[in-house]
Amino acid sequence: MTDSEPDFTLETPPDDDRPRRICRTCGFIDYVNPRIVAGSVVADTEGRILMCRRAIQPRAGFWTLPAGYMEEGETVDAAARREAWEEARAKIDTRDLLAVYSIPRISQVQIFFRARMAEPGIAAGPESTEVGFFAWDDIPMDDLAFPSVRWALEDHRERLHADAPAPAVRAQGADFKPY
Repeated sequence: MTDSEPDFTLETPPDDDRPRRICRTCGFIDYVNPRIVAGSVVADTEGRILMCRRAIQPRAGFWTLPAGYMEEGETVDAAARREAWEEARAKIDTRDLLAVYSIPRISQVQIFFRARMAEPGIAAGPESTEVGFFAWDDIPMDDLAFPSVRWALEDHRERLHADAPAPAVRAQGADFKPY
């Protein structure tokens, strides 16, 4: 540690229920919160779904929906649109909220929208090796990168003909019981 680096200890602050990193010098509490992932299920005019084969870890070579971490100063909607561009060079319009997935074991909250193409054309971006639109029966379900990809696909299919569906809410491994 140098003189300019803060000296942290792990303690449970008064009136808190879990250990936090606390600066020994000034008492600053360094809260670490879940990361937010924004993504979309993009359907074309024929109802096929946009899928991307991952070029990056984790799970390189497996198929996913366009999704990724939000950036500071970005809305969830803008993050979903940016991720579709980065991964599939797709310009999309988000329609409505599809689902919110809580995954506490990896400290993530994933928010998925239903979306459609704003302009024609897709191509693999720097985080994908290939992209394409898939009919439901052609989606490579055995090669999906993450459980939440399957959830979003299933939730999309369940709500396919609903104009304003209630979003799905799922939690994986949630063990907090407040009551």
